Amino acid sequence: MMTGIVDYNAGNIRSVERALAFLKAPYVLSRNPRDLEGCDRLLFPGVGEAKYAMEQLRATGFDSFLKDWAKSGKPLVGICLGSQIIFEHSEEGDVDCLGLIPGTIRHFSSVWRDSGKSAELLKVPAIGWSDLTYRNGGSPLLDGVPEHSDFYFVHSYIIQPAEPSVVKATADYGCDVPACVSKGSVTAFQFHPEKSGRAGLRILRNFVRDDLGGDGV
Repeated sequence: MMTGIVDYNAGNIRSVERALAFLKAPYVLSRNPRDLEGCDRLLFPGVGEAKYAMEQLRATGFDSFLKDWAKSGKPLVGICLGSQIIFEHSEEGDVDCLGLIPGTIRHFSSVWRDSGKSAELLKVPAIGWSDLTYRNGGSPLLDGVPEHSDFYFVHSYIIQPAEPSVVKATADYGCDVPACVSKGSVTAFQFHPEKSGRAGLRILRNFVRDDLGGDGV
């Protein structure tokens, strides 16, 4: 059993590697889709700008690889930017994305405006710790993580799924922020589990549990 980490020149790789190393979970990191074909599950991290990220995915062939992976039903977890560009379209760069889950990515300001809520005192990007409220039964990847645990967020754009039922946890930042979204074998975490201490490690452990022995984190 093996976890693959998608490296598409969008950063946030080392902290994910360190978290898996701490868990003693075997993994393969590669910028070549062929190297990850034999993996059992994928982590799809990333920070930065959606348009640039999509250019990198198309240049490396990871765009079609990830679409085929999702269709195969094998587990995929997107983190931060990786949680956003698995949706259909992003306002950031006005770019079409992977479309693995129906929905769009919108800037905080436009979501606040449309909701009629005033959030003048909130800074963008949202940077810091927020607690989670579970929705729609939560997610198996949240097993062992108490509701209202704190997680570390850094983002200016937020997930807007087409189907409310796919939202498994939300945070509050002037509106309900979808923090965990799941459909089929694809799960998206807007926060950084690999930077969120024990609770975040528990999520990653749940994802790679088939590779581990003992109780761990």
